Amino acid sequence: MTTKQISHTKIKLWMAAIKPPMYSVAIMPIWVGSAVAFAENKVFNLAVFSTFIFAAILILAWENISNDVFDSETGIDVNKHHSLVNLTGKKALVFWLGNLCLVSGLSGILAIATWQQDPTVIGIILLCCGLGYMYQGPPFRLGYQGLGEILCFFAFGPLGVSAGYYSQTQTWSITSLAASVIVGIVTSLILFCSHFHQVDDDIKAGKRSPIVRLGTANGAKVLTWFTASIYPFSLLFVILGFFPVWTLLSWLSLPYTFKLCRHVQQNHNQPEKVSNCKFIAVAVHFWSCLLLGVGFVIAGI
Repeated sequence: MTTKQISHTKIKLWMAAIKPPMYSVAIMPIWVGSAVAFAENKVFNLAVFSTFIFAAILILAWENISNDVFDSETGIDVNKHHSLVNLTGKKALVFWLGNLCLVSGLSGILAIATWQQDPTVIGIILLCCGLGYMYQGPPFRLGYQGLGEILCFFAFGPLGVSAGYYSQTQTWSITSLAASVIVGIVTSLILFCSHFHQVDDDIKAGKRSPIVRLGTANGAKVLTWFTASIYPFSLLFVILGFFPVWTLLSWLSLPYTFKLCRHVQQNHNQPEKVSNCKFIAVAVHFWSCLLLGVGFVIAGI
């Protein structure tokens, strides 16, 4: 392998470790919550929104970084070449870098709470952080019991979207809660997809992920049903009057949904081929949530 090829490989590994596309996961709950707030109350505080987005990205960085640290302790990442711990060989440094991201992110949320003289948002985000730690950190490691998707649903769905809405209005909303169901489902799907290619490593490390429990074939079927569920949900909420009709723009994400489900159904038991399915899931998440929020904004205008 030439020096140029080695350099290119290292760059690819670092990009895989940093996971830039994944940070839409941090942004979308705030976007959708703020969009619902605008539709219902005609309010939008750009300073709060921007601070919240920046803080959420830092907090998600903490979750990703600390996940590599905690997984390095169980041996599950022994074949994960793009783990930050494996790339650097400095677990303590990576651990404290993650903590720095957490403190910086929480400082941003604390700033919002201080501006508004209301501790509610920081309380919600601390609860989200608690769920994030319980997913990966000792002694809980609930992700190893197959509970990660449930924690993910609540942290990025009802809690995350409600925090985004509350940060703009200091009130609560049934519509925001309904929207959070869709955001929570599509966020959990990304985590669900991340298990297909690492079944053998999960089993060796004692991790009972949903795909280990179900098997890849049944997992592919479950993925199809849950991915498809977001569209009937959005239609139902329009019919019930919770969502404006413009939110059906989120159906424009259907091509990515078809691509994801077809790809996983065809390659569920082929780790090398199915490993990229989580990035297709990110596209489903990004476009469905972005367009859902756009629908609320248009209705608000």
